[in-house]
Amino acid sequence: MVEQTKSTVNSRSDLRERIVAMASDAFRERGVKGMKMDDLAAQLGISKRTLYELFGDKESLLVACIQYNQKIGEQFMLEVMATSNNVLEVILRGYKRSIEVSRKNSPQFISEMRKYPKAYEAMASRHDSDAQRTINFFLQGVEQGFFRADVNYSIYHELVKYWMDVMLTTDILHRYTFLEVYESIMLTSLRGIATEKGTKLLEEFLVEFKETKIETKSQK
Repeated sequence: MVEQTKSTVNSRSDLRERIVAMASDAFRERGVKGMKMDDLAAQLGISKRTLYELFGDKESLLVACIQYNQKIGEQFMLEVMATSNNVLEVILRGYKRSIEVSRKNSPQFISEMRKYPKAYEAMASRHDSDAQRTINFFLQGVEQGFFRADVNYSIYHELVKYWMDVMLTTDILHRYTFLEVYESIMLTSLRGIATEKGTKLLEEFLVEFKETKIETKSQK
């Protein structure tokens, strides 16, 4: 009986993981509104009732997908930190991944997020919980000579959060693409805190990144 119970729990856990993985792709490709629970259940070969038993509503599923992608992103950053030479290289490699992931998103995906407060809170709470770790990371960059020592990184962290809030809670994404806004936030803010040494590495990265983008476009 105990073994049967464990088997059932494992089976439901596996199904839940399959749902989240598939739903994550569907949300990105079709937007939150365009991702239909009926279609998802059909693709998975399960009943809509089973889907709603595991996730009470679409927003609960969206929150699970956000947390799932946060874990993937965190694992990626841990691997980057283990193979990078300095803090700025870690940030730039993370930035490159964010851009590559964002290119797969539908235009509606980010702008629709404001309509789902639990999902937005899931993103905001991760930012808050990582605050001190992020600040310490920038201070490490100061010690390495890539970031300026005269910047209050607690304030800088709050400002980046504010800029991200503007992106999610205003109509700016109706006038510009997500990539345009995200690149402006990241590159402007990094240039502002970088030392001459840091600026040199940043500009070298941007030249290489732009060349990669041009090659990718020419191959299509």
